[in-house]
Amino acid sequence: MAAMSEVELTEFSRGHVVMKMPIGPNRNHLGTMYAGALFTLAELPGGAILISAFDMSKFFPTLGKIETKFVAPAKTAVTVEVNLSEEELTRIGTEAKENGKSIFVLELDLKDENGVVVAKTKGTYQMRTHAKPDPNAEPEGEDEELPF
Repeated sequence: MAAMSEVELTEFSRGHVVMKMPIGPNRNHLGTMYAGALFTLAELPGGAILISAFDMSKFFPTLGKIETKFVAPAKTAVTVEVNLSEEELTRIGTEAKENGKSIFVLELDLKDENGVVVAKTKGTYQMRTHAKPDPNAEPEGEDEELPF
């Protein structure tokens, strides 16, 4: 989906990701950016931000839910920026190592080329380990936030 949408990773460093989506291949019948394209741009940084800081041979990202509020029509390319502090990255890494997963939330503003917010999102993600659970471990409590 990212390739078809021509999403570009414009900045990428530990705990910092900026992505940009052009209007061209993502234009709808109204001449604005298709809502599904905006969703894709909002969803992708949740994985990219983890890739910036963790070894994906040990962990993988997954999206539990995302809420989107479309604020204004996007008539130009749209960007999204994500930053996670070292403290938050440490928390995520430690929890995932100890529990097999860690939940984190990203609240993002998608902005057009003029800096106008066109959509606001709140995504609940998990970083999970590839390791198989220990069959002798005590069972965990149910996740209240996510059904997985």
